[in-house]
Amino acid sequence: PEGDPPQGHTPRPGRPVSALRPMPVPAEIEVTPVGTIRLVWRDGHVSTFLPRALRAACPCAGCVDEWTGEVRVQADRIPPSLRATRVSRVGNYALTITWSDGHATGIYPYDRLRALCPCPECAGA
Repeated sequence: PEGDPPQGHTPRPGRPVSALRPMPVPAEIEVTPVGTIRLVWRDGHVSTFLPRALRAACPCAGCVDEWTGEVRVQADRIPPSLRATRVSRVGNYALTITWSDGHATGIYPYDRLRALCPCPECAGA
């Protein structure tokens, strides 16, 4: 019937399907000279990530236990000098980052990156 959610999709309670936001997609991706990762989203929003914070949020199986969800990466053990050496798109939904500590298995979906945005506007949302 008209107005029903797409098959296999369950919207959050209290939010009509029409209010769901489209997946955020970065229009620009940059590793800045000071080592931050800067994303300019298609809606014009800008997210700037510190390397250590993003590395600590790595969602890969080596950093987060697949069964328990326990975070394995210890933020205080990430070197202060950490830098992204390569940032690549994964299909149309994510980024993968190669870090200067050799870690390269994390896939960061765009919606997760947008949710992790540290700017004051997003932090207060």
